[in-house]
Formats: sequence, structure tokens, C-alpha cells
Amino acid sequence: MSSLSITLVQSQLHWQDKAANLAMFEQKIQSISNKTEIVVLPEMFSTGFTMEAAALAETMDGPTVEWMQRISATQKIILTGSIIIREGADYYNRLLWVLPNGQIGTYDKRHRFAFAGEDNYYTAGSKRLIASVKGWKIQLQICYDLRFPVWARQSRLPHPEEDGQQKGPEYDLLINVANWPQRRNHAWKTLLQARAIENQCYVLGVNRTGDDGNGIHYSGDSMLVDALGEVLFSKAEEETIQTFVLQKEALMNVRNKFPFWKDADNFTIIP
Repeated sequence: MSSLSITLVQSQLHWQDKAANLAMFEQKIQSISNKTEIVVLPEMFSTGFTMEAAALAETMDGPTVEWMQRISATQKIILTGSIIIREGADYYNRLLWVLPNGQIGTYDKRHRFAFAGEDNYYTAGSKRLIASVKGWKIQLQICYDLRFPVWARQSRLPHPEEDGQQKGPEYDLLINVANWPQRRNHAWKTLLQARAIENQCYVLGVNRTGDDGNGIHYSGDSMLVDALGEVLFSKAEEETIQTFVLQKEALMNVRNKFPFWKDADNFTIIP
């Protein structure tokens, strides 16, 4: 069974300064010495979590997308994180999943953070994105999505007696990129563990640190959680770059020993 190497970058952000953020992250990515296959940046990594969508958005052929493609190709990694994208009259908090060959998968944030007015500036997404890497299935989400378990819930797949085939959960790793404030970090940490337990998967939450232009403080608390809900890594306040090697065999051992996924309810998500 395959392993998967993945790196999180927990960092402060330069408020609404794309050039400074891209230069900073390029330096951080180039400093990664361990072999890695995926590098994960926070939500709105080029600007910080801002409602200045009209002023800061770019199109899918804009400079930040080009930067992600260049970094992905030169470093031979999958690079992911969310940025502000404009399509026509609509603005999206969009996660990009950029492959070294230039191909891009996209996920538009489904649950906009109305408490901060995000729903007034950004259009909601309607489709989940589950990427595939080396036999691993990876679901991708953004920040506030974490509070809504149905959007992350593994679909109930058939029991063997229903169709004669043994089928497992639809994904193995949930990645959430965030700008999640320190004042609500207890919820952040608790929900990351909950998503791992209920979906019997690894969960990686990548958050920023420092203060933004609105005086909101972010403590990071980026975490890696295993399928039993055990915290394998957590770091508060400090900037950090951490690489992990996830083992598919360990995940399958949990699912085989505790096959709770077989008893899940059947449901349909209506956009």
C-alpha cells in the first residue's frame, strides 16, 4: 500500500500584498529539504482573508495562478491553497489544486462566513472536489466548511451483500485550508478531530498565524489527525513548515478493525 508525503506551511501573511506573499511562499517552498509530493498553503494565502474581492481578485490566467503553476512545475510538487478568483461578475474564494504538468483542479468555498460578511462579496460553490494521488483520495475544503459535517461526510457505499463487491469510503484524507481566528481555536481543533473520527480518515488543517489588517489574531494551530482522532501534529503561534509521510496501510488497518463506515446512513446533498 502506498505512502503519501505532504507538507504544510503555517505562516503569517502580508495584508493584501500579493507580491510580498508570493515571494515569501516561494522562499519557504524552496527551503523544504524533505522529499514531498503535496505542499499546502493557507486560505487566501496571497492576500489574507479580505472582503476586498473587487480590488484583489484575478482571473484563472492571472499572475497568482501562473505563479502556482511555475512553482508546482519547478519543484515537482502538487501545490494547493485558496485565492480570490473572478469569473464574470462573480467572485470566488477558490482552492486550486495545481499539478506539475500545469493541470488545475478547483474547489469554490461552499459555506461563506456570513459572520464576517463573506456572503456579501463571494459566490458559493456547489460541488465538492475529491482529488486522486497515488491511489489516495483527497477531499479539499476551505475554513468555514469545517463546521458543516454533511459537506465532509463519507457517502454510504454499498455493503458486499448488496452488490457483491467490497467498497470502502470515498476518500482517505481531508484537507482544510483556513484563516481561522485564535479566539475560536477551540472549535477549530475540536472539529478537525471530529471530522477525522466520523469519516475514518486522516485530516490535515492548515491555518495562518499573526494579525491581519483588521486586527484579528490567528494562532495557527495547524493539525494532522489520524483516523482514530489522535493528534499526530499541532503547532500554535509559530511559523512552521512540516512534512509528514502518511501510510495507507495504517488507515486501512483502522477501517478493517473498526468498519463503522459500513453502517453509515445513505443521504443526498442538494446544492
